[in-house]
Amino acid sequence: MQRYFVDPAQFGDREVTIAGEDARHIGRVMRSKPGDKLIVSDGISREVLAEITIIEPQQVTAAIIEELAASGEPWLQVTVAQSLPKGDKMETVIQKCTEIGAASFLPFLSERTVVQYDSKKEEKRLTRWQKIAKEAAEQAHRSKIPTVELPVKWDKLLVELKNYDLVCLCYEKEDGRQLRDVLKPFVIGLTPERTVKVAVVVGPEGGFTEAEVEEAEAAGAVSVGLGRRILRTETAAMAALTCIMYESGEMGGEMSDAYCRLLHLGL
Repeated sequence: MQRYFVDPAQFGDREVTIAGEDARHIGRVMRSKPGDKLIVSDGISREVLAEITIIEPQQVTAAIIEELAASGEPWLQVTVAQSLPKGDKMETVIQKCTEIGAASFLPFLSERTVVQYDSKKEEKRLTRWQKIAKEAAEQAHRSKIPTVELPVKWDKLLVELKNYDLVCLCYEKEDGRQLRDVLKPFVIGLTPERTVKVAVVVGPEGGFTEAEVEEAEAAGAVSVGLGRRILRTETAAMAALTCIMYESGEMGGEMSDAYCRLLHLGL
């Protein structure tokens, strides 16, 4: 069943409207007709099963049949902090990590970042990134669209890291402490009473400098390895996020007591 995100203002008590590109997709691409059902979410807290009643070129109206419980979100809120990679690799990171379960994306500039930052171009690029996140969230049946921020400089990122419960800096020269060594005790010790925020920090094609690793650790990050192989920057983000989802029980891994309690509470 197709899923669409709309602005909360498009929800009424008994019906919801879908406009713009999504409306055209429903009518022209999916060739839907009145009576067909779809799932509509406001990307925040409301998700409904709705039945199409009217299809117009720029707007689709659907009657709300049933309120649904949001069920497509991980209980850990993971931010992927990615140093801007070359080409369209950031688009790949956003698309795939959204499917895996990332809650947000924070691009940044580090010493070895090759991409030249241009504020005018970044505004346009941000719009495209947000569209990719939306489409990937719909495809993956997420209940929320991950947020995508404008790129920040390294010093700003270090300040932001203090807002997380755990920050894992993926460092290819870390040959002792692996990601699982950090994740397992962290997940086991969690309680469901508060939101848990985790950040995965991934460097550019040339990796982090030793000075950057020291600065990140001073800001509270833990440098971790991702095994004995050197991963591409876009692969590292996806691999690290997948490990986190697995260790937290999202992908069939060994569930912690905290996760079991969350399931019992229906959260």
